[in-house]
Amino acid sequence: MVIKERVLEHPGSFYVFRIHEAKTNQLCNGNGFAPLKTYLSSVFEQCPDKYFHEGPRSSCLKFRMNHDLIEVRGHEVSTLAKYGLLENQQRYKDNHSRVQMFMLEHDSNTVAMEVPLWLHEQELEGYHELFGSALPLSGHIDVLRVDDGNVWIWDYKPHAQKEKYAATQVYFYSLMLSKRTGIPLEHFRCGYFDDVHAYLFQPKEGLLQKEKKTSLMDFNETSNIHTLS
Repeated sequence: MVIKERVLEHPGSFYVFRIHEAKTNQLCNGNGFAPLKTYLSSVFEQCPDKYFHEGPRSSCLKFRMNHDLIEVRGHEVSTLAKYGLLENQQRYKDNHSRVQMFMLEHDSNTVAMEVPLWLHEQELEGYHELFGSALPLSGHIDVLRVDDGNVWIWDYKPHAQKEKYAATQVYFYSLMLSKRTGIPLEHFRCGYFDDVHAYLFQPKEGLLQKEKKTSLMDFNETSNIHTLS
């Protein structure tokens, strides 16, 4: 098992970006996802750290978007989280690391964790209106998986059922990674989860364009949630 890592000194914490090279090579081969592999590799040499010290952060966005969320109890990522919390209890001090490392080491579809991302003003129409800033939006993906022909962006939330803005946060992660890799947004899927619940949705650029008609900073509609048993 070859896991490559780089410690990123970004505001709020030390983020340990890690990729599983063997799984990345396997899962990003011959399916149009080679640019994802290229991007992940480039971060070790070319991460613009200054972007993370100024400007808006995806994890701090406090507005809702009208996603069609699917709620799943017992999803495989929740099962992985449950095992990670148990197996890595003594190994790591925080639950995020316990879950992330278990998935990276033991899940055949997880390729990376704490993936740094950014988005420039010119890459999104109405950027300043949305974020009140011309500085780059930035963030870190908790868990990155390649599964069933899609790139999955997952955010671990210890109390996922109580989250109000997690879908917005993960949506912008998908948009940022799409811009950084050139992979169309239609090939991404998003979700957030704990050891019981997972919430999934497909990100759509049209949704963002539609909701710009209303100031997203004032957008308070709840997401539609459909439960799968």
